[in-house]
Amino acid sequence: MSCPRTQPDWNNLSVLHRNTLPSRAHFYTYGSEDKALTFDREKSEYISLNGTWKFRHDSSPLEAPEWNTVNPLTWDDIKVPGMWQVQGYSHPTYTNVNYPFHVNPPNVPLLNETGSYWRQFVTPASWEGQQVRIRFEGVDSAFHLWVNGEEVGYSQGSRNPSEFDITSLLQPTGSVNTLAVRVYEFCDGSYIERQDQWLLSGIFRDVGLLGFPQSTIVDFDAVPILSEDLSSAELVTKVKVQGEAGSVDVKLLRPDGSVLEQSSFSSSESSKIKVTGDDLQLWSAENPVLYTLLVTFNGRTIPQRVGFRRVERKGPNFYVNGRPIMLYGMNRHEHHHLYGRAVPYESMRADLLLMKKYNINALRCSHQPNDPRLYEVCDELGLYVIAEADLETHGFDPVERSNIPDQHLMTEYEVQEASYKIATKWTSDNPEWKDAYLDRAEQLVQRFKNYSCIIFWSLGNEAFYGQNHASMYKWIKEADPTRLVHYEGDRDAVSADMYSTMYWSPEALKKHVAEKPDKAMIQCEYAHAMGNGPGGLKEYIDTYRSEPLLQGGFIWEWCNHGILTREGNQPYYAYGGDFGDKPNDADFILDGMVYSDHTPTPGLIEYKKAIEPVTVAFKDGRVEVTNHYDFSTLDHLSVSWHIVKEAGNTEPVAWELPEIKPGESKTVDLPQGVAPSSEASWFAVNFSLKKATSWAPQGHEIAWAQIPLFDENSLVLPQISAPPSKLSITEIQGKLHIYSDSFASNFTYDLVRGDLAWSTDAGKVFHSGPQLGIYRALTQNDIGAGGPLAEWQRFRVDSLCRMLVQSSTWKSNNDGSVSITTKVRVAPVVLEWAMVADLTYTITGSSVQLHVKGDFSGTFPTVVPRIGLTIRLPRSYEGATWFGRGPGESYRDKKAAARFGTFTSSIDTGLETPYEWPQENGNRTDTRWVRVHAASADQSYAASAKAQAALPEIETRMDSPFNFSLSRYSTEELDRAKHPHELNALENETEFTVDFAHHGIGTGSCGPGAFEGNRLEAGPFEFTTLFRLLDGKSE
Repeated sequence: MSCPRTQPDWNNLSVLHRNTLPSRAHFYTYGSEDKALTFDREKSEYISLNGTWKFRHDSSPLEAPEWNTVNPLTWDDIKVPGMWQVQGYSHPTYTNVNYPFHVNPPNVPLLNETGSYWRQFVTPASWEGQQVRIRFEGVDSAFHLWVNGEEVGYSQGSRNPSEFDITSLLQPTGSVNTLAVRVYEFCDGSYIERQDQWLLSGIFRDVGLLGFPQSTIVDFDAVPILSEDLSSAELVTKVKVQGEAGSVDVKLLRPDGSVLEQSSFSSSESSKIKVTGDDLQLWSAENPVLYTLLVTFNGRTIPQRVGFRRVERKGPNFYVNGRPIMLYGMNRHEHHHLYGRAVPYESMRADLLLMKKYNINALRCSHQPNDPRLYEVCDELGLYVIAEADLETHGFDPVERSNIPDQHLMTEYEVQEASYKIATKWTSDNPEWKDAYLDRAEQLVQRFKNYSCIIFWSLGNEAFYGQNHASMYKWIKEADPTRLVHYEGDRDAVSADMYSTMYWSPEALKKHVAEKPDKAMIQCEYAHAMGNGPGGLKEYIDTYRSEPLLQGGFIWEWCNHGILTREGNQPYYAYGGDFGDKPNDADFILDGMVYSDHTPTPGLIEYKKAIEPVTVAFKDGRVEVTNHYDFSTLDHLSVSWHIVKEAGNTEPVAWELPEIKPGESKTVDLPQGVAPSSEASWFAVNFSLKKATSWAPQGHEIAWAQIPLFDENSLVLPQISAPPSKLSITEIQGKLHIYSDSFASNFTYDLVRGDLAWSTDAGKVFHSGPQLGIYRALTQNDIGAGGPLAEWQRFRVDSLCRMLVQSSTWKSNNDGSVSITTKVRVAPVVLEWAMVADLTYTITGSSVQLHVKGDFSGTFPTVVPRIGLTIRLPRSYEGATWFGRGPGESYRDKKAAARFGTFTSSIDTGLETPYEWPQENGNRTDTRWVRVHAASADQSYAASAKAQAALPEIETRMDSPFNFSLSRYSTEELDRAKHPHELNALENETEFTVDFAHHGIGTGSCGPGAFEGNRLEAGPFEFTTLFRLLDGKSE
């Protein structure tokens, strides 16, 4: 006796599938051409088995019951497609790299969660005498199948389809059949499916029945081949038939639906349809022209949309349709905040529409084949696609890292390279795994070979490099010579048609292409979009556009992977560890350009601006307009200009530009009447769609620019006049009391703490502050390996770095004002270094001017988070109007998308950014003035509209452009809370920061920190800030 009695299929490397049908192109068959032209699956010979199934959950396959011993009708209901961990069974688990079980390949534990699914179905009378297949588009991670109590087969490969012939096991048409599926959380294939995503299980994609005639097309290729000069093309169609051979009819329809060509050919041969002249329109991401191919055999029609395009390498570069292209890409995992990887079609399509609206032209399907309908939408909308195999073995990296000695003497990259060279032995360079690797290559290519959007096949992700990758590359190049192959793990690009890397800095990219100019390079992952970030996008795009061998990259990644859950009545987005899952990688799964609900973050807004296809710059008193499209002129865009001023914008005026070809620049004169100015103003240009497209309405903005017409750094503070009567000063127990009988303001200055309290007849204006400080709440990019946190921790740069008063002097001035000079240290506890400064206040009846001059002493950190002032205001102050960059947040390396103008907002309507992991947020850069006021009654917590109206506005200015933020949370609270619902608002206060300078954001969560020029280096500083009240009594 033994347990298990035999070696299970799910723990047997020699068993990948049992009784599955060969891989094939994704298609449906229709009973007529008219039905086929709808592309509506419900009108095809397909019966969906999606819906409610019966379900039982067990901890191990050995504990799951024999089917003949149970009555599944008594089981729970479950939704298919779906993942059982988000439907109330067990819990989600998140790890980025680590395997969630003991590493002993190819074995996985017997304690292996198991889901048993059951349902009934009936086949229609019209399928009498036909072959009936059942197709699973995705089951995670492996499953056995039974029909009417008979075992059909087994399959693994979570994100690949499995298709079985069940004809011989069915009851007569019209009778009830039973279907049983047993799904295993893990199988030996889990060792090559260690992607950075939630570990979720179940039948998560569509399940359905297909009715095929006994003689039918079971596979086909539709390959467009373009002539060298792109003036003509052939569409070569080949079919694979089961049953009797015969004649195949093909019909090619133009994009407008009219018939271009039709013919017949023998099923054992191929069809070649030639397209020339005006009939030939090429497909690209910019102009995704699609034709329709109808392939008919034995009364069944298969429809396929076809785009004519050519992908090739010429010299080092890769080309589409004869031109080297630039990839402004995005990595996208399949994720939905309610359903995990069981993403509804509507959500997937909304993602792709949003990408197009934000100027994204390329998609990497990370790190597995996606729902096949995604590729149809990419064909339609125009997105270049890297189609990636379901293959990642990153979990062997920590296994090998643990064996590397003297890691403390090595850089992170050196440790990674040493580990990767050894880790490949487990599977990638192990011949025992060759069939498993080839299976995933074949499944990928065969399924998606007829989609024009796919320009690269990818051998997987972070699976090191070994002989099995070389075998995949060889098989793919023989099976499909019309596309290129990508694989980042192949550092020397032996089995890849380009170099690819992750998270390199612009300087490292430039160095690489200078040293290895034999192939182009892309970044398959960069600008890690975690929380407040990414910073430095403009630097990356400028680098790509300046180096011909750099052909773009793919942001990591599209969406936060939060799962909506609740704590009591509080909804929040859960991440690793929130379900008690161990080990876990916590919030590292919140790294998207859209939030978990798939609405844009500030990072996506910044990316749209960085990659906009038209840029405008001043050049020798004229305007240079550059067209960054690969194939299009600017004729499809409407162009207008206007002037941005403090008082508002002028009306837009249409602007006619000369034709600018793709990749070219032209210099034109400024419109008549536009000239340099002594006041703050910008020449603004907008480019928008002349006509609606499949992805955006007419008038959708594609690009914009603002060119300053003045010296941006020339700021002069308003002159402050003397108070109406001399201010009196009284010192009582360490506090200075400053007041005037003839003016409504009074002040109390704390000589011990350096706080200034400011009140008027309407109430308090300043509760406390301005406190000079250097700390901000940490961002996820600060905390990551590439961020500055390690240095800040070493120097104890944290919320305990507070201002300490050393001494103060004060005097009454001849003009009636009061001056206070305070020497302060901003320093951590324990250590000797400090930021030392002199703070000089000049106080009048309705204004406070503060001059700050300082430097750093001792052995201090190289960079600090910020240098600025923090003021606590009454809670009623929740709104602001400002002249500077807006309307959204911005930072010194994340401000390209922030326009200059005059904006108004409140804490509830946008001054705070709702990151799903609390952190520094809401900063505004390059501000010229800000007026903080009570928010309107419907925006704010504040008591009453009347009380708010009585509070004066507080106007703040500085002698150089500055940063500000307004928040109901303290810095300490943003650091403490790990979810938004855990945040405790300040009691009756609002935190107002006014910063002279701010450290950049960078991408240090997984990549380089802030680039040179975007760092706040510790050193001497000096600035003057003016606070004044605007209540009708101001000076």
